[in-house]
Amino acid sequence: MTSTDQKGPAVLEMSALKDGNSAISADAVAVDIHDNVGDDRNVPKKKTKTKEEELNDLKKELEMDEHKVPLDELCQRYDTNRVKGLRPEQVVEYLARDGYNELTPPETTAWWVKFAKQLFGGFSTLLWIGAILCFIAFTIQSVEQSNPQKDNLFLGVVLAVVVIVTGCFTYYQEAKSSAIMDSFKTMVPQMAVVIRNGEKLTLNARELVVGDVVEVKGGDRVPADLRIVSTHGLKVDNSSLTGESEPQSRSAEFTHDNPLETKNIAFFSTSVLEGAAMGLVVNTGDRTVMGRIANLASGLEIGETPIAKEIAHFIHIITSVAVFLGVTFFIVAFPLGYDWLDAVLFLIGIIVANVPEGLLATVTVALTLTAKRMASKNCLVKNLEAVETLGSTSVICSDKTGTLTQNRMTVSHMWFNSEIYEADTSEDQTGESFDKSSSEWSSLARIAGLCNRAMFKPNQDDSVLILARECTGDASETALLKCVELSVGSVEDMRARNQKVAEIPFNSSNKYQVSIHETEDANDPRYLLVMKGAPERILDRCSTILLNGEEVNMDENLRAQFNDAYLTLGGMGERVLGFCHYFLPADQYPVGYNFNTDEVNFPLDNLCFVGLISMIDPPRAAVPDAVAKCRTAGIRVIMVTGDHPITAEAIAKSVGIILPDSKTVEQIAEERGVHVSQVDPREANAAVLHGSDLKDMSEADLDKFLSSHDEVVFARTSPQQKLIIVEGCQRMGRIVAVTGDGVNDSPALKRADIGVAMGISGSDVSKQAADMILLDDNFASIVTGVEEGRLIFDNLKKSIAYTLTSNIPEISPFLLFIIANIPLPLGTITILFIDLGTDMVPAISLAYEEAETDIMKRLPRDPKRDKLVNDRLISNSYGQIGMIQVSLFLCLCLHFVDLFC
Repeated sequence: MTSTDQKGPAVLEMSALKDGNSAISADAVAVDIHDNVGDDRNVPKKKTKTKEEELNDLKKELEMDEHKVPLDELCQRYDTNRVKGLRPEQVVEYLARDGYNELTPPETTAWWVKFAKQLFGGFSTLLWIGAILCFIAFTIQSVEQSNPQKDNLFLGVVLAVVVIVTGCFTYYQEAKSSAIMDSFKTMVPQMAVVIRNGEKLTLNARELVVGDVVEVKGGDRVPADLRIVSTHGLKVDNSSLTGESEPQSRSAEFTHDNPLETKNIAFFSTSVLEGAAMGLVVNTGDRTVMGRIANLASGLEIGETPIAKEIAHFIHIITSVAVFLGVTFFIVAFPLGYDWLDAVLFLIGIIVANVPEGLLATVTVALTLTAKRMASKNCLVKNLEAVETLGSTSVICSDKTGTLTQNRMTVSHMWFNSEIYEADTSEDQTGESFDKSSSEWSSLARIAGLCNRAMFKPNQDDSVLILARECTGDASETALLKCVELSVGSVEDMRARNQKVAEIPFNSSNKYQVSIHETEDANDPRYLLVMKGAPERILDRCSTILLNGEEVNMDENLRAQFNDAYLTLGGMGERVLGFCHYFLPADQYPVGYNFNTDEVNFPLDNLCFVGLISMIDPPRAAVPDAVAKCRTAGIRVIMVTGDHPITAEAIAKSVGIILPDSKTVEQIAEERGVHVSQVDPREANAAVLHGSDLKDMSEADLDKFLSSHDEVVFARTSPQQKLIIVEGCQRMGRIVAVTGDGVNDSPALKRADIGVAMGISGSDVSKQAADMILLDDNFASIVTGVEEGRLIFDNLKKSIAYTLTSNIPEISPFLLFIIANIPLPLGTITILFIDLGTDMVPAISLAYEEAETDIMKRLPRDPKRDKLVNDRLISNSYGQIGMIQVSLFLCLCLHFVDLFC
């Protein structure tokens, strides 16, 4: 997405035509621009892209340079002024060129078209053919006979009714799984504060154009993609785009080549958590990052589900058998002396007798019963066919935050007195990981409680566990608050006893937060300065360290211990903060001293380092066991996350996606003391791939990577890359399930064979794109769904096998009537009662069959070989059980003939 120069009219024309997402046609753009700029040169016609080309463009990584170029150059590019904004005539011109700042709705399928697909798709087609043949047979009989039998008429009507009723039922079940773009629309901000021609205006956000200068503050949604001009403590929630659960600070500085990771870009529809900023609009509507994701998710085609393919395969088999038998006896009828009318009626009768009238209802009811059973186990199925798809899954691409982990930052370790201790997060504090009465821990806990703006929300029941209580504040400070509350008691009381008198909030340039407090010791008039922040920044401001209750000078040995601890905790994928304090001398800072936080008049150096506290979003307790079950079941679990590679690898190891003895290429190279390029990638069973490396891979490279490593983690991935990973797995012939909760997951959820969204933390967009929703956000529930999916496949095979066994006994009377001229013992109505009455209830009851003991020890079924209806099932139903029933029928007939004759 390269920016277009907006200085001259000729360039304006060309840029308008290059934009593939413009809300108005190229010709209309040309006319509007000519009217505005008075240039009547010929405008080349815009080359229309196919839908596939547009989707391929959207799959490409975001390319923009608006975050790199100097601000003055950017203002010159957009012909705007960072103080006064755009002029009114420019706004009119840019609106004509780019269209409104809104997401273009995709083409939608009318409800009646969806309903028609349910009525005339899949197995319904076979029943409709049977019904039409019945009506044709009745019509022929009516023409040729004065008093025709109405059996065929009744059968045709019943077949039509069965199809219509089951079609209505299925449509009703799936009617809710639509309108992905509607959920995107709820994320679009309504109003925006913009500066135009030197005046501050409040406008509808859809009227914003490129080059506008807008203001945002805490509680707002960002109205377009913005280049930050100036900021005051701005933090945004990018979790819906990048998967990062931590609030992201924004500043005017360019910090990263990747526009998704630089700090000077705020993205359309993300939430502003705190602070304020002024920004320059660089992208609007469909050209924003959110717009690209929306168009990608809504434009992807949904392929056939595995069960739909199996039903189609079954129809081909049944149709082939029916047509073969019908045509065979149509030909045989002539040598036996029948005229053409009787032969045609035989043909139709044999074909209709082969149609299992009750099977469509049986399959639909069986899938519905399984869907209800899964819902009781926290798996809500939106699409009935997805019930079986999960059972066929051979690869699960899982998001990390909120699915594998608890989506709740928790204190995991601390370092003080030169020792690393594991945090005790039990409610009753029964863990004995360290001495909670030590002066070092008391000092560390006091800093963590006082230098902290998080607090518990009021009016919460005291019976609610501390770890489960709701808080205001960012995730890290909330984790510290709960840790201190559990360990030393009420933080609110602590703060009341140590009143805050001054504070410097955290900002991205200083990377620390400072507050000054009165102390609770009535005999000590000194103020206490407490500081927390990035460990290396905190250490640089300290000259002493608290060790065994005493302050000792910081030497190289103590710095080395700090570095070892910092690297150890960081290597475990944990977020580490440093803590220090300083008692201000009473003679220099007496009671009532006026602390100035703007022009700092108190010391921020030569402080006393107290310790480190590390936090992590811990894995869910049931996930390691669930991953182990997936391994046993032959299902490959791949982690795909927007988080940091070190954190992703640590979580992957803790839940068993990467086994303890597995090594990456980098680890093997480090052990051998060689460069990574000298290690054969096939030697490494595990791999952690950064999104920047994935960006440079071709499809062939990705396919080779996926086939070379059994245990794979993708980190720092973009929404487009998640989609590419899913398509890579599908190219290998795998049936892919994808879990996700954010907007960034929606294209992958849509493309997957089955998309699984989170019910609690999931965005509306992800829920709309998915086929199934986990009501408890727990990965372990997917394993339950896999088992249910495999069970329904097994039970459907049993139901179909049972249903087909009656076909040969139903066809045999027709054949005996034709060949031996034996009167028909079974009429059409009788067959109908058998298929829709006595056969259907037992067939449905097979859906309640319990799972085999080895159901989760089998490999996933191969969709090319393991068919729902295969040669073995057909030969068993028709050739063995069916023939046994016919033989028994003939024996009984002969017995009765002997008995009565």
